[in-house]
Amino acid sequence: MIAVNNVTLSFGKRVLFDEVNLSFNKGNCYGVIGANGAGKSTFLKILSGEIEPNKGTVDITPGERMAVLKQNQFEFDESTVLHTVLMGHKKLWDVMQERDAVYAKEDFTEADGLRAGELEGEFGEMGGYTAESDAASMLSELGVKEEVHSQLMKDINGALKVRVLLAQALFGNPDILILDEPTNNLDVDTISWLENFLAEYENIVIVVSHDRHFLDAVCTHVADVDRQKIRIYTGNYTFWYESSQLAARQATDKNKKTEEKRKDLLDFIARFSANASKSKQATSRKKALEKLVIEDITPSNRKYPGIIYKQQREVGNQILNVAHLTKAVEGKVLFKNINFTINKGDKIAIMASDQMAITAFFEIINGAMKADSGTYEWGTTVTTAYLPNDNTQYFTQDLPLMDWLRQYVPPHVTDVDEPFLRGFLGKMLFSGDEILKKTGVLSGGEKVRCMISRMMLQDPNVVILDEPTNHLDLESIQAFNESMVNFKGIVLISSHDHTFLQTVANRVIELTPNGVFDKLMSFDEYLEDKHARMAQLA
Repeated sequence: MIAVNNVTLSFGKRVLFDEVNLSFNKGNCYGVIGANGAGKSTFLKILSGEIEPNKGTVDITPGERMAVLKQNQFEFDESTVLHTVLMGHKKLWDVMQERDAVYAKEDFTEADGLRAGELEGEFGEMGGYTAESDAASMLSELGVKEEVHSQLMKDINGALKVRVLLAQALFGNPDILILDEPTNNLDVDTISWLENFLAEYENIVIVVSHDRHFLDAVCTHVADVDRQKIRIYTGNYTFWYESSQLAARQATDKNKKTEEKRKDLLDFIARFSANASKSKQATSRKKALEKLVIEDITPSNRKYPGIIYKQQREVGNQILNVAHLTKAVEGKVLFKNINFTINKGDKIAIMASDQMAITAFFEIINGAMKADSGTYEWGTTVTTAYLPNDNTQYFTQDLPLMDWLRQYVPPHVTDVDEPFLRGFLGKMLFSGDEILKKTGVLSGGEKVRCMISRMMLQDPNVVILDEPTNHLDLESIQAFNESMVNFKGIVLISSHDHTFLQTVANRVIELTPNGVFDKLMSFDEYLEDKHARMAQLA
C-alpha cells in the first residue's frame, strides 16, 4: 500500500498540491487524470521519491518494491538491452553483480565461498535463475526482437528504447508500478498486449495517460488532480466522465426530485457495472462499482472547450476523387497507386504502417506537397479545414492571440470585431487577458487549441485531422472527439487515439506501397480484419 499524508508542494507562489491525503491499495489500477499543468507527472515523481514535497510524507508498506517507467532514454546507453531490463529489479541486479564479482576472484577464500552461498540463496529467492529468460521473453512480447537483446542501448532507435524501458519497469512483478504515458510510441498491438498485462496485474498500478481507451481497459479507479487536490473515484475514465456529467446535469435540474435523481444515478451504476463484467478487468472493476456509494458521484469542476464545427453549406455529390496517387521520399515508397472516392456521410480513418505516409497524403490533398504521380480533385462545394501534425508554420510571427486569429477570418465572414474573435478564443478556454498573450509563449496544447479556433472560423464541410490529440489534455480530447461525432460533414482523420477513431470513423482507408485497403467498417472491425489477414499470411 502507498499512503499519501498531508502532501503539499509549491513552486514559488504557485501551489500545486495542498494537504493531499490518499491511499493506493493492492489489486487496483489508478489512472491519474487532470488538465495540462495540473501536476500529474509531478505527483508521480513525489510518489517515487524523485521530488520531495514541501510538507507531508509518502509511506510505502515495508518490503514492497516500486518500479518506475524511466523517461530518460539515454540513461542506460552503455548497457545492453537485456541488462537494462534486468536493472529494473535493482536488488536482484545488485546481487547478480556481487555474485559475479565474487566468482571472478582469483584468490577465492573460504569467506568468499560463504558469501557466494548467501548470494545464491538470495538470487534463487528472487527468481534469478530464470531472470534472463523472463526478461528476454518480455522484450519479445513488447516487439523487441531477440537479435537486439545483446545490443547497447545507444545503438537502438528511440521507439525501441521506449519498449525496453517499459519492459524494465514491468520486469520482476513489482509491488508498485508507476507509469507515465506508457503507450507513447507504441503500436496498437503492443498497447493491446500492455492492456492485457495490466488487466491481469495483481499489485498496485498508478498510471498517467491521455489514451482514454487504455485508461478504460486497465483502470479500476481514477485519481483526479484538480484545484490543488487529488480525489480518487471508483471506475475507469469513461465511468468517471459520464457519471460526473450526469451529476452536473442533475445539479442544475431543479424540477427533478432528489429520489428521482438518486434512482437515475443507481440505474447508471447498474448499467455500467453490467458492461464492466465484459471488460478485461471484469472482476475487480465490477466489484468496485458494486461497492460504490452513491454520494461518491460528484460533478466535475473541469472546464471543457466548446468545439463546434458548422458547415457554411452542405457538400455536393462530388467531394474528393483520388486517382493513381503515388509518393516516395528519399527512395522509400510511402504509398503507390492510391484510388478512392469520398461519398456523403463518410468519416474516414486514414491508416498506414508509416505515419510519414499519412502526413504526406494530407499535405498533398491540401496543396502543401506535390505527389510523384496521380491526381486528386476536390468538388466545387467543398470547404476544407486542416489540422496538420506540425503547426510550426502558423506561429512564425509573435502576435497577440486576437491578431493571430484575425489573419484567418475567411472572406465570407464580414462582421469581424473584438467580441466575435473573443467568442472563438473563449470557446477554446482563452478568456480575459489571455487573448493578449503572444503566440511565442504558447505551449504545445495552447497552439493546438488556437489551430482548432482557426478551423472553426472556416465553417468547413470537410475536416482533415492529422494526429489531432497531440499535446491536448483529456478535456480537450473529449470535447474534440464529441464534436467530430456530431459533425454533419466529412472527416478524414489519422490518430493514435483508439477511442477517437472507433467513435468517429465509419470507413477505413489504409495507404500502402502496394495500393489501398478501403472498406466501410469501424476501427475495431478494421483491427479484427487486419489480424485475420495477417494470420492467413503467417
